[in-house]
Parts: sequence; structure tokens; C-alpha cells
Amino acid sequence: MPHYDVVILGAGAAGMMAAIEAGRRGRSVLLVDHRKYAGEKIRISGGGRCNFTNIHATIDKGRDRFLSANPRFALSALSRYTPDMFIAMVRDHGIQFHEKTLGQLFCDGPATQINSMLLNEMRKAGVTLVLETSVEAVDRGTDGFSLQLSTSSITCESLIVATGGKSIPKMGATGLGYQLASQFGLRLTETRPGLVPLTFETGALEKLKALSGIATDAIVSHGKTAFEEALLFTHRGLSGPAILQISSYWREGDAIAVDLLPHEDAGAKLRAARRATPKLQIQTVLAGFLPRKLAQLLGEELDMTGMIGDFSDKKLAVVEAILKAWTLKPVGSEGYRTAEVTLGGVDTRDLDARTMAARDVPGLYFVGEVVDVTGWLGGYNFQWAWASGWAAGQVA
Repeated sequence: MPHYDVVILGAGAAGMMAAIEAGRRGRSVLLVDHRKYAGEKIRISGGGRCNFTNIHATIDKGRDRFLSANPRFALSALSRYTPDMFIAMVRDHGIQFHEKTLGQLFCDGPATQINSMLLNEMRKAGVTLVLETSVEAVDRGTDGFSLQLSTSSITCESLIVATGGKSIPKMGATGLGYQLASQFGLRLTETRPGLVPLTFETGALEKLKALSGIATDAIVSHGKTAFEEALLFTHRGLSGPAILQISSYWREGDAIAVDLLPHEDAGAKLRAARRATPKLQIQTVLAGFLPRKLAQLLGEELDMTGMIGDFSDKKLAVVEAILKAWTLKPVGSEGYRTAEVTLGGVDTRDLDARTMAARDVPGLYFVGEVVDVTGWLGGYNFQWAWASGWAAGQVA
């Protein structure tokens, strides 16, 4: 029966990084995945350009940009494997990239360049990659682990679980990592879709459907959390970066507020319009600030007739309120089908933050999305994958 020092389950970002680092230490490493290709989520990320990190995913600037029952858990790995370290690898492979916005780094060319880089580094580190191979059983003995694969039986000293979460099942997402955590006595926190479009009930959707395809800059907030990015209306509800970001904080039954005129004094604009164009209807005035169809919808929601010149300050205050805090109540999300990440997962209380090792199961590690650590949109989750995979690869 073949024996390896380290077996890694899941050939995604975290798994490949863990394999590279373990292999560089001279460990015999087997990386197993049930899919046909390694790094499938890398390939489709960033619209095919791979938003491979964020320069702000550091313990200084990004310490509040990771969600977890213990948000500080991620800081150890992030402090020791920084965005600059991954960027250095990208530069060494001659991959051209650019900063798009808010610290997000994208490849100039296709995302497959990142996959090729990682595969090359694994080859140099002597990693054995086995694809289209499923895991049927895992057991622990006195000297490590025994695994029954669909193709063979193997043993190993250390086992790293990098199987990801439930997001985008068409890419092969499974619950294997959670099953293994439960099998070996680790706790799980609630899992739910994150970075996902939000949906509305039929009546609200009927009103919004005319806006499908329209995008506008906005500040979307939930409680004290707010994101200023693009908002996109879809035939199912709302999407766009601002909505994907807030979705990780939103819970069913909650409302969100939308500021449609970020950093602008809506009251001053309305009073100026009342003076300059007193004979215009409110929809026409709003169309000077917003996309026409959105202005029409807001006008209908306000249900205010007459010319703006006849509007009292009290009436203008009502219009200002909807421009600065349009309240919407989603009923759900599009679910794991389109979610970029899975919130929740393996409880960080049962993991060592420095090594990603299971506290009570020697030789067992969990890295990447399977762990209860989720970053903001824009390269934060890739940096968590690189950092957590690196941390486990240093010791497994």
C-alpha cells in the first residue's frame, strides 16, 4: 500500500499552496481531487482574469475584512504569508497584472496563468497530483491515516483537508470537508451562501424587473456595515459588488438600505431643482440624478403628483430620504448555485491558528474555504487560501 508523508484532499487554491510548501520541505506529497482539472475555481474567477489577491488583505488594513465566529483567527496566517509574498511568485513567473480597484489585483491575461504557475511549482516540489479520483473512506490509526480512494488504498502521516465549501456545485463542490471534520470530532458552525445575489418576493420583483440590467453606484448598508460599489438590478433581484459584499452580513428577514447618491447632498440637489426647474415632475427631476427607469420607479413609489416647484420642504425631505436610504427587504439569495464562497464551516476553536492543525487530532489539518473564515469580495478569499495553505504546508 503506497505511503506518503502528506496527503492533501482538494486541488484548489489552498490545496495547491499547501502541496507546494510541503513538497519544498522534502515531504512526499500526494494531492487528490475528484475533478478533471486542478484549480477550477481559479480558472473562472475574476471573469476569467483571476483576482488573485488584494493588497489590503493584511493584518493592518484587512483585519476587519474577514468574517468568522472568531475574526482574529485568520490574522496569524495572514501576517506570515502576505499579499507581497504571493505577488513575488506571480512576478517570478512573468505574469503581468494590474490593480483594478480597491486593491484588487487581476491578471492582464487569462486566469489559467495562475493555475499554470501553481502546477509548475508543484512539479518542482515533487508533488504527485491525482485527478478524477474520489475519496471513499478515511480512517485514523496509530501512525497516521489510511484512505480508500476510488482507484487505490493509501496511507499517510499527515492529512490536509482543502476541499472547499458548498459554493458553485457545478464546479464540483461537495460537503466532504465537513463530513471529515464531524467524523474526527471537530465542531462546525452554520454554513450559508456568501458573496451572492439577493432575491425578492414576487410582488417586489414585478416592480423591479423593468430595471433588469441597469447598474448604478451606491452605498448599500445593513446595520452598521456598508459598502460603496456598483449595484446591479437583475431579473431575480439585486447583484453587483455592493450587493455581493452586503450579502455576507445580511440574514433572512432583514432589510437593506441603499444610498443612491453617495457623498452627495440630496436635499441640496432637490432644493436647487425646485428653484431652477419648478415646473418639472419629480420623476423628471430624479432622472437628472439617476438612470431614467430607476427614477421612474422611485417616482411611482413616492406617489407624489404635481410640479416640484410646489413641493414643500417636508415633501422634499421624503424624496431625500428615499434617495439616501431606499429600504428594500430581500427574501433570500440565489444560494450556493451562484455564491462565490461559503460562510461558516470548520469551527476555528478546534484549529490551531498558526498551523491550521486540528487541536485534538494529530496530523489532521483544515485550510481554505472549508474553515469558518470568509473574506470580502475582491481577492481576500484567495489570500486566505494562499496563507492558510502555506501555514499548513510549513508543518504537515
